Amino acid sequence: MSDVHPASARRDGSEAASQLGRWLGLAATPTFAAMAVLTAAFSGGPADMLCSAGHGLSLGGMVPMYLLMSAFHSAAWLRLLSEWRARE
Repeated sequence: MSDVHPASARRDGSEAASQLGRWLGLAATPTFAAMAVLTAAFSGGPADMLCSAGHGLSLGGMVPMYLLMSAFHSAAWLRLLSEWRARE
């Protein structure tokens, strides 16, 4: 039989989940930024030409969406930077 108390196991699990969530939050911003760059670099085929003809500056599409998602997920990085500055 295990000597681990259920309450301490729950705390350990919630701490691990919290740390995992923090790392996922930090991973989201550069991932979406990289996806925006890759989409911009490798798109532009014939279908994209037809869809964007006559629209001028288009705010639709995947690149702006990825950039917005990167910006919205940057809160984790801002929080990390503020913690580093608070330690100094």
